[in-house]
Amino acid sequence: MSIRPHNASQVTLTQEQMYEIIREPIVTEKSTLGSQFGQVTFKVGLSATKPEIKVAVEQLFDRKVKAVNTLRQKGKVKRFRGRLGRRSDFKKAVVTFEEGQDVDVSQGV
Repeated sequence: MSIRPHNASQVTLTQEQMYEIIREPIVTEKSTLGSQFGQVTFKVGLSATKPEIKVAVEQLFDRKVKAVNTLRQKGKVKRFRGRLGRRSDFKKAVVTFEEGQDVDVSQGV
C-alpha cells in the first residue's frame, strides 16, 4: 500500500501521469451550464485523488484551481443484440477555477 499525499503542494507528477489522471472533458448540457460559473467537468482515472487532479489541471492548463469536486459513477448493465454487457465504472471531477480564469478545454490536451 502506497502513501498518497493529501496536500496539493506535496504532489509531483510527470506529463504522462497528468494525462492518465485527466482523461477527457465531459461535454453535456449540465456541464456546459457550469462553465458560466468557471467550472469544467473532466473524466478522470478511478484512483485519482483531489490533490492530484488539482495539480494536473493547474499544470496542463496553466490556470489556478479554486476547488475540485469528484464523484464515482457505477457502470450500468446494458443489453446489446440480446446479450448482456456492462459499461465500465468511471470517475468525474468538477473543477472550479479562480475568478477571471477562463479555460478552453481543447487547449492543453
